[in-house]
Amino acid sequence: METVARFEIGYTRFLDPAGRAVAPLPPPFDRDPAAVIPLYRAMTLLRAFDAKAVALQRTGRLGTYAAALGQEAVGVAMAAPMRSDDVLVPSFREQGAQLTRGVSLLELLLYWGGDERGSDFAGPRQDFPTCVPVGSHAAHAVGVATAIKLRGEARAVLCSLGDGATSRGDVYEAMNLAGAWRVPVVFVIDNNQWAISVPRDAQTAARTLAQKAIAAGFTGEQVDGNDAIAIHCAVSGALERARAGGGPHLIEALTYRLADHTTSDEASRYRDDAQVSAHWAEDPIARLRAFLVAAGLWDKEKEEDLIAENARALDAAVETYLALPPMPATAMFDHLFAALPAALEGQRAAVAAAAGDDG
Repeated sequence: METVARFEIGYTRFLDPAGRAVAPLPPPFDRDPAAVIPLYRAMTLLRAFDAKAVALQRTGRLGTYAAALGQEAVGVAMAAPMRSDDVLVPSFREQGAQLTRGVSLLELLLYWGGDERGSDFAGPRQDFPTCVPVGSHAAHAVGVATAIKLRGEARAVLCSLGDGATSRGDVYEAMNLAGAWRVPVVFVIDNNQWAISVPRDAQTAARTLAQKAIAAGFTGEQVDGNDAIAIHCAVSGALERARAGGGPHLIEALTYRLADHTTSDEASRYRDDAQVSAHWAEDPIARLRAFLVAAGLWDKEKEEDLIAENARALDAAVETYLALPPMPATAMFDHLFAALPAALEGQRAAVAAAAGDDG
């Protein structure tokens, strides 16, 4: 028997859990360690937003919410290297990526409050809205990337997925087409070790999720998902290659979900509290803060100023959100089609009549 092919999956980390550099930093952080500060600021804003959103949900003022506690580095650092004309196709835990791309705090509150105006972004107009069905958006990402390739544009698509999504047929089919057509899409798997209550080792016998790219004909790699610099480096390189015609790539970011799956979940029913507590030592925000402090770029005063700044921004967004009058019941029909089909026109009229809505 002869060997016809060999494959490897690499793993990248630049900062250890204590914030110490374990490898030479990549650009732009090698020249300017202060370039880490925007990532840190965005990650702390995301954590503060998550806490506020959970509090709003618990008091009946927001819908079911999926917090990114412990996973802040993935969302923020994967979006930071994107260009304005790239396209984000997110799953349902990518508030950090959306904020980094220019989605406002108010728009996020509106979306999670059930208001369709929250998906009508004033900023990244071509980014896709949040996708709650698991894995179905992967095919959309490949479709967008195909359009970009057919138009000859130097742009790329970033599609974020959870580890559970990689067990879905939608994702396998999308990856297969991405490889066959060599379209400019980068898949980022936010591997937080849990598909709701199903642990990663019960989902697949594959040693890594990154290796699933190999069957689709393109490359995959692992990064420390709690190391914002490692994520930024991997995604930056993958996006550059995709824009230049290098085809798709997959990045598996290894992290851990410190929160419940959503506010409708109770994770203590299926995992041990001691296990979760141990993963707090890998906190991506504490890691980046330790790096900045050691580099002389951060101190207690700057931290307190940032906390106050985040609180002011969140309070203003929440005040505006709570003051907005609710949309009429017919609004559920108004963001589905450019021109509503006749069959739905009748339904819309019936809803309007039942609600006493003239619109």
